[in-house]
Amino acid sequence: MENQCLGLAERLGLQPEIKRVQLRSPWRELSPWMRMGQSHALSRKGDPLSAPWPDLIIATGRASVATSLWVKKKSGGRTLCVQIQNPVVGLSRFDLVVMPEHDGISGPNVVATRGGLHRVTPEFLAKEAERWAPLVDHLPVPRLAVLVGGSNGAYQLTPREMVRLTVSLAALAKEKKMGLMVTPSRRTGEANLAILQAGLHDCSAVIWDGQGDNPYYGFLGLADAFVVTCDSVNMVSEAASTGKPLHVVHLPGGSAKFTAFHQAMERDGYCRPFAGKIEEWRYSPLNDMQLVADRVRQLLVSRRG
Repeated sequence: MENQCLGLAERLGLQPEIKRVQLRSPWRELSPWMRMGQSHALSRKGDPLSAPWPDLIIATGRASVATSLWVKKKSGGRTLCVQIQNPVVGLSRFDLVVMPEHDGISGPNVVATRGGLHRVTPEFLAKEAERWAPLVDHLPVPRLAVLVGGSNGAYQLTPREMVRLTVSLAALAKEKKMGLMVTPSRRTGEANLAILQAGLHDCSAVIWDGQGDNPYYGFLGLADAFVVTCDSVNMVSEAASTGKPLHVVHLPGGSAKFTAFHQAMERDGYCRPFAGKIEEWRYSPLNDMQLVADRVRQLLVSRRG
């Protein structure tokens, strides 16, 4: 979640001061609904907050909601308060709220994004691609980045699904002579990672084993196409920001919000379901961050005006 705030600050050309707050009990359990006594709510385990108050606060996460509004109050309303993700409490209390379209919430101070906010830019990916190129230089082209998530509250990445995906990837490597760049996440699990490693051991593949720095962004920059599991809005959004062919692996499970997100992405041409083959098409890179940054700039200018 922090990357969403940092990405917006970077797109605005700002060098932010990062504050990671923690709440004491009972505010921790009752946030964001309990706002009384907010000056006593911050735990010493987190970063302190004190004057001078900022011109702009960009926040996300449940613990930040009441804290952001407290900062706005302490500043006499001077601080522009931007909240990323649904704050649950009244939207009118914030200057701007950024939420995905699939949340189904609108309002005069709401910016609805197609996907998740992130820090990915062409410049950033170019640097990461240069950094990680030696790791995959031996792979044939075209190169396919495979971004693997895992089970969450909506989807299940079972060993059976992992075997099915691995067999399809191996076929692409052997029959289509594609180089595979595979990066799992913490949710992938050791058993599923072992299935990937065993199933692709004789293929042209680089699989990150979870040790050391993650080449995830390097793979984003170096890929000619993507296969991404459906369980992460952010992974799909980041891949879609490249404008390269993006295929989504649909896993068992789902939710109304995830379904709405994937349907909208497919409808507008950002991605297609993965069915064992890689198709070629182009689309305008997904650029939600610019939309949000432009709105924040307008608010800042009007404040200064």
